This record gives sequence, C-alpha cells and structure tokens, in this order.
Amino acid sequence: MDDIYAIIPVTKFKNAKTRLSPFLSEEEREKLLKAMLHDVTDTLKKYVDKIFIISRDEDVLSYAHSLNVDTILEDENSNLNKALKQAMKFCKGKTKKVIIVPSDIPLIGKTNIQMLIDASKSLDFIIVPAKGGGTNMIIMKPMAIHTRFEGFSYKEHVQAAERKKLNPQVHDSFFMALDVNTTEDLGEIMIHGDKTHTRKYLKELKVEFEPFRGSERIKVTRR
Repeated sequence: MDDIYAIIPVTKFKNAKTRLSPFLSEEEREKLLKAMLHDVTDTLKKYVDKIFIISRDEDVLSYAHSLNVDTILEDENSNLNKALKQAMKFCKGKTKKVIIVPSDIPLIGKTNIQMLIDASKSLDFIIVPAKGGGTNMIIMKPMAIHTRFEGFSYKEHVQAAERKKLNPQVHDSFFMALDVNTTEDLGEIMIHGDKTHTRKYLKELKVEFEPFRGSERIKVTRR
C-alpha cells in the first residue's frame, strides 16, 4: 500500500473564474487555469505516490494526461463533494492517506509540503484554511470524513473531524491560502510567484501591479 495519493477536483476549463472577467478573456482564463494546475501537479509530484485529477470535462482530462498524472472520470449528475467521495472510494485500500487540494493554488510550492506529509504519518487530520473561510488542503485517510467544500468549509471540516475524534491540526499558510479569484490575487502571484508557470503566463499577458491604498492593497493593470 502506498503512503499518500493526491486528489485534485477540476470543473470545466471554459467559463471558469468569471470574477476575473473582463480583465481576462475566456481563453485567457482557461490558459490561466491550466498554468495553475501545472504548478499544483509539478509540486505534488515531488512528494506523493500518485496524483489523480477527477473531472467530467474531457478537456481537463486530456490536459491532465499531458501532465502525466492519473485521471478519474467523474460520475454524471455529480458535484464537488460527490466527486471527492468517488475519488476517495477509488483510493481506499490503495493508500494510507489522501491529500485533497484545489487546482487554483499556484503558490503551493512555497509551502513546506514535505513537512505536512511527514506530520500526517502520525496525525489523523491536517487542514489548511483558505482566505474567506474556505479550505485549501486536507490530509486524512480516504473517507475519514465527508467533505463539505464550497462556502465556509473550513469550520465545517474541522467540526466534522472533531465529531470523528480525529484531533484536527491546522496549518496556517499564506501561500496555500491564496486561491486565485480576483485581480488582486493575480497581483499576489506577480509578487510571490517567481518560478511558477502561473506568473510566467501573467507576464506574457503583460500584467503589472503597484501598491494601492484603495479598497484593494494592490492595483493590477495590463500594459
């Protein structure tokens, strides 16, 4: 039995990240998602035994194959949490732990993933919160809890783990908390994302940033 598998749920590339329009076109948003997924898989390949991308989108599954990772075809009439349940059932009995992460955290490589995986060998449940009350990583046994992604999932996941007496351990990471949804998030990638595919792509789009004292801390523009 392998020690740990990664599960990355991915919805459709097209029509995603609509909060970034009109700053980015639909095609540009699709390419951004691909760059972010490339960063996530590149990082995880160094630490896990296998990576599984689960999706209903043939474009996603085809791109996953180009990244040399395994895929799971998501069941029809599914949703994010049902897809994760499907993937965990597939992994159960094959691996001791799963690490569940989204596809839009391109700064994952800035976090000490090896430390978290090493810690998971003696801890039942590790969780990394996302900004805004979400969840950007869980490490646990397959099916240890039913996931509750979407909305304010962080507290729900912690409470679910506590009910199962899993003694949830929280790892607070700025880099892992940053899932990309707004133009300000793009500015954070430009500041912190050196050597990532995502920053390289944003530079190709001539994305620029500067300090700002308005409602957002970073003003992001395109040249």
